[in-house]
Amino acid sequence: MRILLLTALALIFWPAAPVMANGTSKCIAYAEHGPRIVPAAFEPVQAQSPLVGVVEIEYVNHSTFRLRSPAGVIVATDYAGYAGEGPVPDIATMNHAHDSHYTDYPDPAIAHVLRGWNPLGGPANHHLHVKDLMVRNVSTDIRSWSDTVERDGNSIFIYEVADLCIGHLGHLHHKPTPEQLGRIGRLDVVFAAVDGTYTLDIPTMIELLKDLRASLVIPMHFFGGSSLDLFVAGMATDFVVRINQEPITTISLSNLPRRPTVLVLPGY
Repeated sequence: MRILLLTALALIFWPAAPVMANGTSKCIAYAEHGPRIVPAAFEPVQAQSPLVGVVEIEYVNHSTFRLRSPAGVIVATDYAGYAGEGPVPDIATMNHAHDSHYTDYPDPAIAHVLRGWNPLGGPANHHLHVKDLMVRNVSTDIRSWSDTVERDGNSIFIYEVADLCIGHLGHLHHKPTPEQLGRIGRLDVVFAAVDGTYTLDIPTMIELLKDLRASLVIPMHFFGGSSLDLFVAGMATDFVVRINQEPITTISLSNLPRRPTVLVLPGY
């Protein structure tokens, strides 16, 4: 009876595995089917043994992370010419806010360089599959130094890998619209800029992250302890806060935290 009951509950609460046609996003399909059940608690990288379906995340600096998929695909986010130690990334994503978020001279060994803006005008539009990883983007506007608006100058990049939906908010300057949120879909992990001045102010960023309801939030783009402290204090009412001693962690669908969690990785 117990097995039958658990099976029935799983069918009710777990979204049916969507059939992924060309151009279809699992993150959007999951959002349409409702929340997923997470069966295990988050563990730091040191406590885990190698598992199939594990994604490695390393905070390099500023807004740059290295992601490694189970099949070994390496992504560098907000790549400005330095992607950390190790092999050259297969994919580099960039944003146009400042030259600390992009480079006009990417390493020619990087097979796929995805700009979060369209140099020819209009929004960038990426939908790339490499082995077990898919990356796509949702365009947003940014402010220039003169406080004018550059339409579609930023992209929120979403990396879909190992049944996880990982979002990098980039140099976000405004809260996404309902239409943009619909295009982002369900996120399990979010990288969020928390400087509170050059990007979205901290209260609005906290409001957005609570709306996104991701299981794991990893702050980035903090230039000192004060903005990070303000962010953590604002999130602590609804999120568990964990401080990692190392800049690397690993995640999988089975070890997402039971409660929404902020994970601070060393960096700046």
